[in-house]
Amino acid sequence: MAQAVPKDDNRGHRMRLRRRFLTAGINAFQEYEVLELFLTYALPRADVKPQAKRLIAQFGSLKAVVDADIAELTAIAGVGENSAVLIKLVKEIASLYLLQKAKQKRQVSCTSELFDFCRTAMGGKRDEEFSVIYLDAQNQVIEFEPIQKGIVNQAVVYPRQVLENALKKKASAIILTHNHPSGHVRPSEADIRLTKTIQETAKLLDILVHDHIIVGENRFFSFREEGLLP
Repeated sequence: MAQAVPKDDNRGHRMRLRRRFLTAGINAFQEYEVLELFLTYALPRADVKPQAKRLIAQFGSLKAVVDADIAELTAIAGVGENSAVLIKLVKEIASLYLLQKAKQKRQVSCTSELFDFCRTAMGGKRDEEFSVIYLDAQNQVIEFEPIQKGIVNQAVVYPRQVLENALKKKASAIILTHNHPSGHVRPSEADIRLTKTIQETAKLLDILVHDHIIVGENRFFSFREEGLLP
């Protein structure tokens, strides 16, 4: 029967992890060690290596752990609500950081920062979600807003809602974005029709549709870059 690690040994191990991060950076860590170091801040006096290894074994990768929901995380032995909430904060903080970074750009249409933001905000979701990025006359980001959440492949978006919201926010342009949980990023006929309808109606309101970005697991599809959005 394995003996519990003395508290002093746990403290020494945590300190060594932190020193290694400070001197060598995150690339010097295995995936479970990244989680282990992270979880020391949720459970500062416990040996969290077993929980970290169980999380990676269960979900398969660090990304999959971060994408998991609270119920799935807390179903892992030794992972309580505090740890699960801390893990979920990672993605939310990253999304907020990337959106604020995009807002700092003088002009934004389909910059790499926006692609990164869309991937972080929407990648890994299991249900389809449609969102809009509102831009001012200088193409600076006003706001990112989820419009519709639905089950896989059945999100229903009303063009009127998109454009009414754009007018309320005094947007001069918009970028449409949604995810394909299947990972395939080619647009469906419904995606193409929706984009055309929004673009044609937006023209009447002097609102430009800069792009429609479809987010897959590790890929993107840009309507403008693919010639589907003149």
